[in-house]
Amino acid sequence: MSAAVQPIRISPNRILAVLLVSALSYGILGSIIVPALPTFQHDFDASQNAVTWILTAYLLAGAAATAIIGRLGDMYGKKRVLVVTLTVLAAGTLLAALASSLGVLIAARAMQGVAGGLFPLAFGIVRDEFPRERVAHGIGLISAGLGIGGGIGIVVPGVIVDRLGWHWLFWIPFAIIVLAAVLTWRLVPESPVRVLGRVNWPAAVSMVTGFTAILLGVTQATTWGWGSPKTIGLIAAGLLVCALWVLIEIRSREPLIDMTMMRVRGVWTTNVVAFMFGGGMYASLAIYPELAQLPTSTGFGYGASITTTGLYLLSETVAVAIFGSLAGRISARIGAKATLTTGCVVMLASFVFLAVQRAHPYDLVISVALMGAGLGIGFASLSNLSVNAVRPDQTGAASGMNTVLRMIGGAIAGQLAATLIAGQQVDGLPATEGFTQALWLLVGCLVLAVLASLLVPHLRDAPAVEPEHPGDGGRRPA
Repeated sequence: MSAAVQPIRISPNRILAVLLVSALSYGILGSIIVPALPTFQHDFDASQNAVTWILTAYLLAGAAATAIIGRLGDMYGKKRVLVVTLTVLAAGTLLAALASSLGVLIAARAMQGVAGGLFPLAFGIVRDEFPRERVAHGIGLISAGLGIGGGIGIVVPGVIVDRLGWHWLFWIPFAIIVLAAVLTWRLVPESPVRVLGRVNWPAAVSMVTGFTAILLGVTQATTWGWGSPKTIGLIAAGLLVCALWVLIEIRSREPLIDMTMMRVRGVWTTNVVAFMFGGGMYASLAIYPELAQLPTSTGFGYGASITTTGLYLLSETVAVAIFGSLAGRISARIGAKATLTTGCVVMLASFVFLAVQRAHPYDLVISVALMGAGLGIGFASLSNLSVNAVRPDQTGAASGMNTVLRMIGGAIAGQLAATLIAGQQVDGLPATEGFTQALWLLVGCLVLAVLASLLVPHLRDAPAVEPEHPGDGGRRPA
C-alpha cells in the first residue's frame, strides 16, 4: 500500500523573504514621488493643489483597498488576491512610467494605492503559515520592510531624476513588483481557510465618491472662489454622500468600517487621533519639498535640488527609526496613553517651529526630524490603544478603521494645505504667507490630536466592546 503524497512545505523564511519584497516595493512607491513633486508641477505646468492629487489619489485608493482587500483574501484565498493586488500595482506603475499627462499619472497613482491592501493579506499569510511563536516577528519584519522602502524612496529620486528622468522613478520599482508577483505565485502557499461573506461595495463606492467630491471642491476653491455656488455645491454634495456612506455602514451586517464601535470611547478617541495624525503626516509631504526647492530669489525658498531635498527629508526616516525603537521602553515607563500624547506634542512642535522659523535649510531639517520623532514615539501606542478598546475578535476591524481614517485625514489635510499654498502667489510662485497658513493648518490638526489623546482611556481602564447580538456573539465582520 503506497504512502500518501505529502504536500511540499515552503520554508517560512522563504515566504517571509517574498512578502518583504512586496512590502519594500510598496514602501518605495509610497515615498519616491515626494521629493519630485515640484518636478511634476514644473513638467506638467500644474498648480500646487493639482499636483498634490498625485499623493491624494494614492491615499484615497489605499483607504478603500485596505478596507476591502483583506476581506477578499479571506473569501477567495490570500495568495490569489495578493497576486492580483501585485498585478494591479505593477499595471499602475507601468502606466505611471508611460504617463505623459498629469491626469494619467494621477490615475496610475490611484491604481498603485490599491496595493495598500497587500498588508492585511501579508499579515494573514504569516498567521496561516508561521509557527505561533514566529508570527509577531514576521509581521514586525514586514512592517519594517515598508519603513525601509519608504526611506529608500526618499533618498534615491534625486539621482534617478537627474540622470534618467522622472519616468524612471516608476520603471525601476516596476521590475521589483513584477519579481514580487512571480515569486508570490511560485513560492507562497495558498491558505486553505475560507470565510463566507461579501464585500460591501455600496459602502466602498459611497466612501470614495463622497471624499473625492469634497476634495475636488477644495481643489477648485482657488479658481472658483470659496463662496462660489460650484465650490459650495460640490463640497455639500460630497458631505451628503459621506452621510449616506455612514448610514449604509450602520445598517449593514458586514460593514467596511463598523460604525457601532465608534460609540466606544477608546475607539472614537484613537480614531480622531489617527485622522489628525494622518493629516499632519501626509499633508507635510505637500509642503516640505516645495519649500525646499523654491528658488532663493523668493526670499524664503532654499533652492535645493531633488537630491538635497531627499537628504533633508531623510532626517524623518532616521528619527522614526531611532524613536520607534525606543517607543516600547517609553510606553513601559509612562504608559501607552502618555506616550501617544507625547508623540502628538512632539509632532505639534515640529509644525509650530517651522511656522515661525524657516530662515535656513537646517530649520527644515529640524522640523522634519521632530516630526519623525513624534511619529516614532506615538505610532505604536496609537495602534495598541485602538485595538485594546475592543474584543480580540474585533482587532482587525479596529486596526483597519484606524488605518483608513489616517489615510483619509492625510488626503483631506494634504489637499487643504496645497490649496492654501496655491492661493497665495507672487509673480507666479508661491508666497511665504501660503506656507505659513498651511503650517498653521497642520498645527490645528495636531492640537486636536493632542486633545483627543488626552481623552483616550488608559490601557487598564479601556473596556472591550460588549456583544450587541447575543445570537452571534456580537461579531460583525469589518
